Amino acid sequence: MSHLHPMTTAMSRTSLRFAPLAASVALAVFLTGCGIATPKPLTHDEIAKRVQNDTAAMYKGQEPLNGALTLSDVMARSLKYNLDYRLKLMETALSKGLLDVSKLDMLPKLTADAGYRWRDNDSGGTSIGIQDRIVSLRPSTSEERAHLLGDATLSWDVLDFGLSYFRAKQAAEDVNVTDERRRKVLQNIVQDTRDAYWRALGAQRLLGEANSVADNIQAALQKTREAERAGILPPVEGLEYQRALLDAMSLVTQKRTEMQLAKRELAALMNLAPGTDFTLADTSEAALAPLPSNQDQLNQLEQMALEQRPELREEDYKTRIDALEAKKQITALFPNLNLFGGIGYDSNKYLYNENWTQGGLSMSMNLVRLAGIPAIKRTNKARMEVDDARRMALSMAIVTQVRVSVERYKLAVYDHDLAQESASVDQRLASISRAGSDNQLTSDLETLRTQARSLVSRFQEASSYAAAQSAYGRVLNSVGIDLMPEKVEGSDVASLSRAIQASLVDGEKHVFTSVVDVPQVDRPFVLSVTGLPAKVDATAVRSAVGNVFTGNRLVLGNGDDSLAVELRYSAAPGKAAMRAVWDVTVQDKTGKALMKQSYQSFLPDDVSTRSVSALAEAAVLSVLDKLREFSAAPATAAANTP
Repeated sequence: MSHLHPMTTAMSRTSLRFAPLAASVALAVFLTGCGIATPKPLTHDEIAKRVQNDTAAMYKGQEPLNGALTLSDVMARSLKYNLDYRLKLMETALSKGLLDVSKLDMLPKLTADAGYRWRDNDSGGTSIGIQDRIVSLRPSTSEERAHLLGDATLSWDVLDFGLSYFRAKQAAEDVNVTDERRRKVLQNIVQDTRDAYWRALGAQRLLGEANSVADNIQAALQKTREAERAGILPPVEGLEYQRALLDAMSLVTQKRTEMQLAKRELAALMNLAPGTDFTLADTSEAALAPLPSNQDQLNQLEQMALEQRPELREEDYKTRIDALEAKKQITALFPNLNLFGGIGYDSNKYLYNENWTQGGLSMSMNLVRLAGIPAIKRTNKARMEVDDARRMALSMAIVTQVRVSVERYKLAVYDHDLAQESASVDQRLASISRAGSDNQLTSDLETLRTQARSLVSRFQEASSYAAAQSAYGRVLNSVGIDLMPEKVEGSDVASLSRAIQASLVDGEKHVFTSVVDVPQVDRPFVLSVTGLPAKVDATAVRSAVGNVFTGNRLVLGNGDDSLAVELRYSAAPGKAAMRAVWDVTVQDKTGKALMKQSYQSFLPDDVSTRSVSALAEAAVLSVLDKLREFSAAPATAAANTP
């Protein structure tokens, strides 16, 4: 043992010499780690910079708005620039990237190592006898204090390959899952866009008239207050008129606000910057399609929903993923075979061979895992049963959604028909009220109240049509129709809009076969007014009647398929008032009479342009349904003549 004492003493002195340096390094690392872990809240400048960058990125690269936007234009901008849909596209791209990464895990592993090794003394040792513990060799070394080394090894683990194979298959199915989620977001955006578009268009059509009525109500309120203060109206009667006018103003404001909010929703769907103004194309309202009513057609819709809904397809892919998970767990029970081979290098001059080639084979198996086979089988069976139960529950919910959406659409169509009839009645009532007005305060207030009620009814009509369009789209959504083409020629908004329009028609044919196949047209009308008294302004009467046409989305103009509408006025004195008659005649280009109907009422003896115009408006409103039929179906106009 005395032979080891000098060596041990030298090593102790060396260790003591480097101890302060090691302690200093350890203290520096400790203090650095403590500094890194200190909480550091965001500064106001950092937050403001982030907000500025995000705001610029949210609206970056968007095409400018050009002209009025149609429904397909709005859908195109929503699908191209909506941030939620962009996120789903990014998630789909990410899942495809993860699939590419998982494929690389199946390849053999090629590991390359290189390094430099140094120490301040020699590595070596001695040998002692096992029995007598006597040193038999003097201290020696076979390694240089500084030398280079490196190796490259190619290895292939069979078990890792099997597990990586199933993980790659699961990643491929996950791509399908993310794509179905993208489809669902797309369908929801199309549905929300359809709903907001028609409400915003209805508000746009009536906004000018609503502002005019609101101004008239404000003026009437001021006039009523002045009449009350002057003693022209009794206090109770004056307050009652003010109450009626305020109620009318409240209804108009409520409807106007309700539908104007839809424009902001539409701007958010298109990802427009706040404050951006845009105009919707004032296209005619298409006829609402009747839904399939017999049981076979409803069963066909349910079958389409069960085949096309993205939620069910997602469950199908999840079932595949769970089946692959079961196979992966079974594969993990097999023995592991590892093959490896490679080359090595070491610059140590004491080595006999500085370069070498090596290889090997090893096999291992976790025997304890075999005891878990029954539990793995039970778990996999339970997982598949849960998948089946969840899919069947979702299928039942989807079938119910189809039935409910069909019923809701039927009710929405009925509500729209009722609102349309109510609006026509209120417009006629307002016209008759204007015709009978004697320019006195009480008469003017009553006329204004009927005008406000007529406007509210027209808002309700527009709202009911938007609700019917929303229910219409909900049926398509419940069936799972994408309404988005697989491929689009060009990435600009105009190309995407054209592709969406074609896809809308094609997709709707699968559900609304009875109406979609009929082309939608706007047959124009040529208006003429005859027989007016000399003191009546014919231009003002024609303008008032024309406003009724345009306000109800009927087109005025001359064309190859235009219809001639003639309003002929006649009057005869009665016992208490003038008896006035409007004869409304509709003819086609050949001069064939399609409709002739008379509308009569009573006017004051002192006939005025205002009273005749109002009565003419009421006459047109009385045949409005027929005019709409003639405008929308030119091929069957004559057949529908009573």
